[in-house]
Amino acid sequence: MPRPDPHLLDPARYPFDTEVDVRFSDMDVNRHINNVSLSNFVEEGRVRFHRASGYISAISGIGSMVASVGIEYVGQAFYPGTLHLHAGASHLGRTSYTLDLLITQDNRPVVFARSVMVCTKEGKPHPIPDSFREAATGAWSVRA
Repeated sequence: MPRPDPHLLDPARYPFDTEVDVRFSDMDVNRHINNVSLSNFVEEGRVRFHRASGYISAISGIGSMVASVGIEYVGQAFYPGTLHLHAGASHLGRTSYTLDLLITQDNRPVVFARSVMVCTKEGKPHPIPDSFREAATGAWSVRA
């Protein structure tokens, strides 16, 4: 994935924001937060967004899977500190949607990630539930 468009590094564009504390164990020998730990925070942000946006309740009775994740490390994060996880839906298809996630620390971009989620039923793609489709094209979408 190429370096993200600068407008995607603006936290104000994202409808969802949550905080997580960095742990000492997230730091590596270079004295910054390790990329593997940052990828765990991407996952945490995705899960928290799904709970807050209603995606988890919308897919009740069907499944969901991560089809792809692209991560761009655009800055460094440090211990001690707090990370802000910003997220929003950026594209909806028939059975899948794209989630953009920005991680910042002290108002500096650290990570941009893009995940593609696919709704599934019985191992096959399944249409995105209307309740989430409405939310993801409205209040939970990345602002232009």
